[in-house]
Amino acid sequence: MSLTVIYWLLVAVMVVGVIGAVIPGIPGSSLIVGAIIIWGAVNGFNTVGLPLGVAVVVFLLSIGIDFLATYWGAKQAGASNWGQIGAIVGLFLGFFGLLPALPIGGPLLGIVLGPLLGAIVGEFIYRRELEFEPRLKQSFKAGVGIVVGTVVGRLIQGILAIAAITVFLVTTWQMGVGT
Repeated sequence: MSLTVIYWLLVAVMVVGVIGAVIPGIPGSSLIVGAIIIWGAVNGFNTVGLPLGVAVVVFLLSIGIDFLATYWGAKQAGASNWGQIGAIVGLFLGFFGLLPALPIGGPLLGIVLGPLLGAIVGEFIYRRELEFEPRLKQSFKAGVGIVVGTVVGRLIQGILAIAAITVFLVTTWQMGVGT
């Protein structure tokens, strides 16, 4: 197999990594790091120093962004830990299609609705001191805040993943296409 074919296959894997940076349940920036490591193993690690460094930084930032964006969204909406735990449980149930109200739509719909419903249920359980209507409003507000924070974080991760691929392409283009 020629180096050009390997190069473009690895770029395709990186594009999947960008998609995964935005959509939960698909590996994200770790795919980009892995593809760059493979290119380094095939073509020499001295050719991937900068792209690998950038990709590792993006990977580490992505981990932090996941936590901080969700925390920020929850904090802005006044959510409790119960709401955040509910969102995590909802994400898990939604991803694996275990939400009884979602027989269709598969994991993508579950990934969107699961955390929202989970956060609302978790917050509703936590806010027992409130009357029903204010309790429901606060629960919905917290759920939306957690989901908005998560979406913003995912978009930032997608932008960072695109930047990592761009650095790789700019620094390795001649080696990948010129061979």
